[in-house]
Amino acid sequence: MVWRIQMAKATSVIALWAGSVMLAATGTAQASPPEAAAWVGSWRASPQALWSGDFVLPTNAPFQFTDQTVRQPMRVSLGGDRWRILLSNAHGTRPLRIGAASFGRSAGGAALMGGTLRPVLFGGAPSVEIPAGGEVLSDPVALAVPALSRVAVSLHLPGPTAAATFHWDARDTGHVVAGNRVEQAELTGATPLSVRVFVAGLLVQADRSASSIVTLGDSITDGNASTVGADRRWPDALAERLAPHGVGVLNAGISGARLLKDGMGANASARLATEVLAQPNVRAVIVLLGTNDIGWPGSPLAPADAPATAAQLIAAYQQLIARGRTHGVRVVGATLLPFEGAMEGTPVEGYFSPAKEVVRQAVNAWIRDSGAFDAVVDFDAAMRDPARPGRLLPRYDSGDHLHPGDEGYRAMAEAVKLDVLGIEPARPVRAR
Repeated sequence: MVWRIQMAKATSVIALWAGSVMLAATGTAQASPPEAAAWVGSWRASPQALWSGDFVLPTNAPFQFTDQTVRQPMRVSLGGDRWRILLSNAHGTRPLRIGAASFGRSAGGAALMGGTLRPVLFGGAPSVEIPAGGEVLSDPVALAVPALSRVAVSLHLPGPTAAATFHWDARDTGHVVAGNRVEQAELTGATPLSVRVFVAGLLVQADRSASSIVTLGDSITDGNASTVGADRRWPDALAERLAPHGVGVLNAGISGARLLKDGMGANASARLATEVLAQPNVRAVIVLLGTNDIGWPGSPLAPADAPATAAQLIAAYQQLIARGRTHGVRVVGATLLPFEGAMEGTPVEGYFSPAKEVVRQAVNAWIRDSGAFDAVVDFDAAMRDPARPGRLLPRYDSGDHLHPGDEGYRAMAEAVKLDVLGIEPARPVRAR
């Protein structure tokens, strides 16, 4: 009799579980995705910690948000019909409260395209609390978004909320407005925001053949000096080439990032795990780091730092290569761009010197000739002035002799050969 009662209870539990599954499949929750699909990164903005007021550059971040909605636009690389939003409190020292969130296709400015606004839920709830140092991934959001389209994520921050986890050089304009207005397609009376806050990535559900590459770099990868809001960074131009092959591009550039030490972001060794190895379906990483390690010491950016040596940078590259390969990620080395005359006449005078050029040349020779990387992209050769190889070609120079302009960034993207990334040029797939 006891056995029969236990069996009856077990049968009831199984029936209840099965009914819950059917409810999830037919109600507000979404059915399990097909086996042939996988989540892959379509967009990324690397989280940074706020720095103190005695650093030479301002954060440009608000002191705090209090009962405000922040709408942040971005362009995806891969397209698809189901999305997940990654929010980060990586550098927060207390829990981050998100009161509500939405996702939609951008119509430019602070507006969304009609009929595309979707609520974003977290475990079925409209709000979520992210622990200090943590991240949260949203529930899947159903919205058809073609490849290379612009979208926007809106967050209501009940506040007071400090911008403890941000991205300094957004190269885009967000919008801030009072109150909870995530469900409104247009935000009238909004004020502009030049930094990103809390939104770290977008994942899209795609065919299992889809993958992504990560561009791990500094301000040159971040797109400093490119046209704001125009998606003119070299990873943007590379995304346009790779989307037809079913390959997304995740821009892990941080202005002021360094290979050896923390700068305006964590050092490369610390970033590799979160920016590359933790991302789903990554096939390759392009490493363009080291310029700030050479240029910062002795300048107002790092006046007390000892000069970096080629041997130090090479040892750090070797560690990135070894760790990437253990995870099956192809590690591509990129030569450092010329920067003679960089930042002259600015608050960071002293970025360049002839001794620093010697280090750059030694590092580039090792990247090209050592065979240590799985492949090499020679940005130095593509960008230098043949008449003065220590400088950028004038038409590629933004004017500060360090960062390319729009034309230069496109030339960088064109210097990346598809076979370097393990892609067969003759077999593109249809971009979604």
